[in-house]
Amino acid sequence: MYVPATSAQSAAPATPPLASVIAVTPGGSSPGIAGLAGLGATPARTTHVSLAVRRSDLNVLASHTSTIAGALHPGLAGRVVALQGLGPHGWRTLARTRTGRAGRFRVRYTPHSAGSERVRLRFAGDASDSAARRALGRLNVYRLAQASWYGGGGGLACGGQLTSATVGVANKTLPCGALLTLRYGDRSVRVRVIDRGPYVAGREFDLTEATKRALGFGDTGQVWSTR
Repeated sequence: MYVPATSAQSAAPATPPLASVIAVTPGGSSPGIAGLAGLGATPARTTHVSLAVRRSDLNVLASHTSTIAGALHPGLAGRVVALQGLGPHGWRTLARTRTGRAGRFRVRYTPHSAGSERVRLRFAGDASDSAARRALGRLNVYRLAQASWYGGGGGLACGGQLTSATVGVANKTLPCGALLTLRYGDRSVRVRVIDRGPYVAGREFDLTEATKRALGFGDTGQVWSTR
């Protein structure tokens, strides 16, 4: 028997049940109830991180320690900070340390052979903190070498003419065009091998007049060399 609804009966809900409004993607799948519940969740925030440097010893003799000190902002303790060098196959980690109180760190690296390469600091980031990098410039690792200087004019063994403005060095064995950094006192210059010599026993480099001036070098003495 048909019984009409009375005013005491509640009306049908205006909104269909949750299961009936689950959106179907073009591929036929749906996010499910758990997925819908996550739509209104607040996404996790990522802290913006930066690396500050207060000390960087980037000119050292081989077998001596280079020290870079700074802080990981905003005061992140217990994080790993890496010193990386750029080699032929990309960046590689040279040394690493863990930050202490207020994010302060001190990373030490002891190279054992002369050379020069670009270096940087890197924090890889984590679930709540963004990654950070900081370029440091070039790490120059030197050895001691005896040097003298020469001037005048004439042709160069590697091509070109020698003048008072020519920057470069003469060496008996390094290939023409080889690039190296020389340091004398607190001055340094990056030069190429442009000539052959010196031919005095015990000396490895002859500096051109312009290179001598740039370094503030005397007549003979020891320089630091990355080659």
